[in-house]
Amino acid sequence: MKIAVVAADGRVAKKVIAEALQRGHEVVAFGRHDINETPAKTYIKKDILVLTKEDLQGFDAVIDAFGAWTPEALPGHSTTTAHLADILSGTNVRLLIVGGAGSLYVDPDHTTQLVNTPDFPDAFKPLANAMGKALAELRQRNDVKWTYISPAADFQADGQRTGKYLLAGEEFTLNSKQESIISYADYAIAMVDEIEKGQHIKQRISVVRA
Repeated sequence: MKIAVVAADGRVAKKVIAEALQRGHEVVAFGRHDINETPAKTYIKKDILVLTKEDLQGFDAVIDAFGAWTPEALPGHSTTTAHLADILSGTNVRLLIVGGAGSLYVDPDHTTQLVNTPDFPDAFKPLANAMGKALAELRQRNDVKWTYISPAADFQADGQRTGKYLLAGEEFTLNSKQESIISYADYAIAMVDEIEKGQHIKQRISVVRA
């Protein structure tokens, strides 16, 4: 398959690129850095917001790995997702979003999200709310083949690649050890599995270490 990874300079993106390449897929990385620091052989310096429909033609899937932490940059979660959805609108190109855990529901009625629970760290609330807003806006799109993948609450950049994960849905899920944890490497496995299988179009799914 031919896969585009946008905001490819980040650590999650690099793990996803490596996983896809290992499986024999063709990957084109789009990033903002002057030098290619990703595993992809083809790197195009281009910001998400200036990408065009023509840039993403011919791909089977586009992975949005955008991430921002500073208050002034947080609205970028919505604007970048909306821009990618707009230029992929009406096509068969899939849009897969590297999401967050804060918007997962902690009750079966889906009225309370993890970000609104008492133990959720205050420092992460602005990010979780920004990512949750982007997801809510994405849910309104019926013209795009999107999939939003939330990691576990403890998302570990340097965590072990176990090669196994549990696939869940909208609800915050713990593994058999009562943990909500996953490494970037195992998350990347789940992302590429979803690209290959295409089983969750217009859905949010979540993953946790098995």
